[in-house]
Amino acid sequence: MPIREVLRLGNPQLYEISAPVQETELDTLEPLITDLHDTMMAFRQQWQAGRAIAAPQIGVQKRIIYMQVDRPIVLINPYFDNKSEAMQEVWDDCMCFPELLVKVRRHQSCRICYRDRHWRPQSLDLDGSLSELLQHEVDHLDGILAVSLAIDAQAFALRSQQTFTTYHSSYANS
Repeated sequence: MPIREVLRLGNPQLYEISAPVQETELDTLEPLITDLHDTMMAFRQQWQAGRAIAAPQIGVQKRIIYMQVDRPIVLINPYFDNKSEAMQEVWDDCMCFPELLVKVRRHQSCRICYRDRHWRPQSLDLDGSLSELLQHEVDHLDGILAVSLAIDAQAFALRSQQTFTTYHSSYANS
């Protein structure tokens, strides 16, 4: 069970733009997908949370997201082809700063297009917390962290000091 270290806030690798995966690389991706799965499961065990992880979070600058909500899904080279005009404010969290919450604005709904692990084109129409989750993960592929998207200077809270009861979470269990 290969568990990789999740890079922490401040690590310069988190601010790099990830390279697209080429079809010729498919045969080499299984160990990385296993590492993403195992790392996320270990994080879930420690924090009782975790729905998705992007490859840059474990130091691999490739455009790959592993998500497990109802079932495991691997998103290769994901991009949005439709985002709603309607926005939502959410308290965002991240495996890279598990004690910190950041209030950000995200699109209420979106369509994400990607290649699956067999290089077949796929798409998902998302809304609410899943829309927010995958916007957060694609941001990781583009070197953007939620702390850079905070709505204002008061948009930060420690999870341990949380006094509000409702927030969307990038890694909270659904």
